[in-house]
Amino acid sequence: MAAEPDTVSLPPRVAGALTRYRVMAYVVGVMLLVLVFVAVPLRYAAGVPEVSAVVSPLHGFLYIVYLVAAFDLALKARFTAKGTVLVLLAGVVPFVSFWAERRVSLRVRAGQPL
Repeated sequence: MAAEPDTVSLPPRVAGALTRYRVMAYVVGVMLLVLVFVAVPLRYAAGVPEVSAVVSPLHGFLYIVYLVAAFDLALKARFTAKGTVLVLLAGVVPFVSFWAERRVSLRVRAGQPL
C-alpha cells in the first residue's frame, strides 16, 4: 500500500498516539456539546439537574484523558510549545476539538510541525 503523495510514513508510536488523540478529541467534543447544549439548559431552564450531575463529571474525567492523549501525541510528534497548548485547550470550546483534530491529523500525517 503506497502512501499518499503529501503524507509521510508515521512511526508506529506516533500513529498509535495519533489514533488515541483522534478518538479522545471526538469523545470530548461530543461530551462537551451534550454538556453545553443539553445538560446545562436542562439544569437551568427546565430545573432538571440530574443530567448535568452525570454529564459534568464524566466530561471532566474524559477531558483529563484527552489531555493525556494530546500531550502524548505532542511529545511523540514534536509539537511546538504553542501548538501543544492550543491542542490542549481545544477540548474546552464547543466544536473546536473537531476542527483541531482534523488540522492536527493532517499536519502530523504530512510531517509538518504544529
